[in-house]
Amino acid sequence: MNTVRVYRLQPTQKLFACLKAAQMEAAKVWNLCVEIHKQARMSHTKWPGRNELQKATKGQFALHSQSVQMVVHAFLATVDTTRQLRQTYPRMHMKYPWREKRFYPVKWPAQAVSCENGRVVLPMGKGRTSIVLPRELPENSGACSLVWNNGFELHVCVETPLAQEAPGTVHATVDLGEIHLATVSTNTAEAMIVTGRGIRSLKHQRSKQLGKITKKQSRCKKYSHRWKKLQRAKNKQCRRAERRIRDMRHKATRQVIDFCQEQNVGSLFVGNPHGVRNRDSGRHHNQRMSLWEYGRDIDYLTHKSKAAHIKCFTGSERGTSSQCPVCGHKHKPKGRNWACKACGFVGHRDIVGSVNMHKIAFDEHVSFPRSVTYLRPSLSRSSSRADTPLASIDACCLSQSMGQPLFLEQVSSEAGHTVEVREKLTPF
Repeated sequence: MNTVRVYRLQPTQKLFACLKAAQMEAAKVWNLCVEIHKQARMSHTKWPGRNELQKATKGQFALHSQSVQMVVHAFLATVDTTRQLRQTYPRMHMKYPWREKRFYPVKWPAQAVSCENGRVVLPMGKGRTSIVLPRELPENSGACSLVWNNGFELHVCVETPLAQEAPGTVHATVDLGEIHLATVSTNTAEAMIVTGRGIRSLKHQRSKQLGKITKKQSRCKKYSHRWKKLQRAKNKQCRRAERRIRDMRHKATRQVIDFCQEQNVGSLFVGNPHGVRNRDSGRHHNQRMSLWEYGRDIDYLTHKSKAAHIKCFTGSERGTSSQCPVCGHKHKPKGRNWACKACGFVGHRDIVGSVNMHKIAFDEHVSFPRSVTYLRPSLSRSSSRADTPLASIDACCLSQSMGQPLFLEQVSSEAGHTVEVREKLTPF
């Protein structure tokens, strides 16, 4: 099984120009394929295949021959996907590749990449200088891709071992959400919640910072010195927020798979909440919904469950959050707790949705869990005041004055796992 590792590049000015020129050459290959395919469609002739496109693009571009072939393969894969979508979902009116590109990612297969003395050598073809990156790659690394993501990144395909057998035969379902990123319940009455408030706060912070910078930028002349300086500040904020959000998302989905392995889960159902976005609930809520990246959550869970030898599949979760798991009464819930008006049942709203998914995915009735494990993927931000002795003294004095046990809860993150520590405080 292959996974992708992302390495951020900080090239010199000369290397930056070389990387930019390589992506522009790859875009020319893509544009030529688009033109040939368009002419075949307009003339109602046989569409070009792999051999025809490789012959038409051979020896014309300042790229490695196998890099040109990989652009051709990516183009043909896009054409096949578009054809299937046009047949399955005709209302989408999908277009075949038609837009002219200026830049396109450059790819090298595993046999073309060489790693020596802490360097990565990416060939550019016979008679041309290779791209040399001062980067140490793992031994089991393979194909590489040069990608622009507000800065150049090197995506390396790495071989990872697969689990030999499934952890067990237990069934589990995952209810995805914006506030609680993932709520997991099993048919053995076990449940876990991984919160997504940290990711939500990072996105909110990013939107506020971008708004402030954009307001300052609106007073400047476009492409002026100050306008470019503010634009660099916006790009820096976006890159930093994206890295932190991606890190927390990987840690959260890893906690879900670790919980499934501990509970001997063999089949995992992930609900697809796509229908929630179709409702107009006001501009503030619509903005939160548009920033909800549940597609990435599904991809991360599918990839990690495959590595753990857990069968993972997705489907609709319509109606699972509005039905009582005990009596089946339906009503629209309010707040985070689900209170049934018919039988008096009270439970966590997201766990109710996850429990009801067992009927859709596995056609079985599951009892509601009595205890729930609540985890955070990592600390979203650190506070300098929270770790001072004065804060501990204030918490101690406050709890003593209220007649409560003198315990202070601290949460730390170690190797991507959340560890809860409860330390007893000694009163003065």
